[in-house]
Amino acid sequence: MDYIETIVNNQRAFFLNGNTVDYTFRKDRLEKLREMLKKNENKIYMALKKDLNKSKHETLTTELGFLYSEIDVAIKNLRYWMAAEKVPSPITHKGSKSYIMKEPFGVVLVISPWNYPLQLALAPVIGAIAAGNCVIIKPSEYAKATSMLLADMVESAFDSSYLTVIEGDQEISTELLKQRFDSIFFTGSSEVGKIVMRAASEHLTPVTLELGGKSPAIVDEDANINLAAKRIVWGKFTNAGQTCVAPDYVYVHESAKFKLLKAMKKHVKAFYGKDPLRNSDYTKIINEKHFNRLEAFLTEGTVLHGGNSDRESLMIEPTILDKITWEDSVMKSEIFGPILPVLTFTNIEDTLYKIKKMEKPLALYYFGDNEKMQQQVMEYVSFGGGSINDTLYHLANPHLPFGGVGNSGMGSYHGKHSFDTFSHKKGILKQTTKFDLPFRYPGSKLAETVVKNMIK
Repeated sequence: MDYIETIVNNQRAFFLNGNTVDYTFRKDRLEKLREMLKKNENKIYMALKKDLNKSKHETLTTELGFLYSEIDVAIKNLRYWMAAEKVPSPITHKGSKSYIMKEPFGVVLVISPWNYPLQLALAPVIGAIAAGNCVIIKPSEYAKATSMLLADMVESAFDSSYLTVIEGDQEISTELLKQRFDSIFFTGSSEVGKIVMRAASEHLTPVTLELGGKSPAIVDEDANINLAAKRIVWGKFTNAGQTCVAPDYVYVHESAKFKLLKAMKKHVKAFYGKDPLRNSDYTKIINEKHFNRLEAFLTEGTVLHGGNSDRESLMIEPTILDKITWEDSVMKSEIFGPILPVLTFTNIEDTLYKIKKMEKPLALYYFGDNEKMQQQVMEYVSFGGGSINDTLYHLANPHLPFGGVGNSGMGSYHGKHSFDTFSHKKGILKQTTKFDLPFRYPGSKLAETVVKNMIK
């Protein structure tokens, strides 16, 4: 696979020639990226329909709309992001000026997953372009139509020595990871994230890992039950649950359980109809392997709503499971599908302690009106990011960092945080030549006295 090494070398040469440093160049490429998406909107809708049966509405809100917003924020703020940041100098550095420069890493690899095959491939690229890097994108082979379209779009719009797409299976990913990159951005499972990190360590390449985990939704006794149910159903069953920050399970106070379940069933019907398997806009499961894994969970606990599946169309109904315990297989790993287990609690402190003892989730959602308890939950449990009285919506704010912690990932992006992720912050001190403070040099009788006085 010599062509992979050739592409990497060509991008490195392009970068070393200083082509990406200029503000005008970066801004132009961001605008070109936006034009590329706009020009191909209809093809994008068709590709995502083919891969995941995504509706036009869902594609617009969770894929295209998100990217347009990120590009616009980057273009608007690019000059400010690129500007050197002045910082104070201590009295011991009198006469000097200190500042932080932001420089690009160089050649960046972005490995993206299949669940949001356009958004998660290009969202990191926006930050990498803004920061002045060259980029190679490796999209998931499971979303074939979107992967092919992405490759065609990028090839038509950009020089491959600057931005390109390399398609392929696991063998191609392995070959890519053998190359020396200046930064690697990976979105996917924790298991594969470990492989990426091991490969990156060979060249001491910095990595950003956007992983997953079992993200809880906690519904307290004083929550607005109808709104909680509506927002949990939306957050869980968008993209048929194939979302890294989807509520993986619900922990509800026993006094609110009956009302919550009743309201959730109502909203599932309102969103997806009485027969979701016949809903032409309902997202399908990506492939048969994933379908089989999810279908096995339907036999656990008690099905309160849904539970039906269609192997031919790879669809599983939005399903709510009751009488689930932590011993069931559905609670052993991230579900990543349209199956929502419901657990009950009586004491929230015990529940938070249980969650805190497990691997740190990518997201946490708390529903309740007591502000003191809201603060306690947010402070007590470690997680990537989340919402109070909502689900998923924190992702749509480009001013909030998005990323995991511990087993759910490392590093963050979105908005300026994407620019920062793909930039090296270089500290610079500019010293005066008009005078020279003698106390730092050896041989001065006053040096020790002066230093002691200055650092007290």
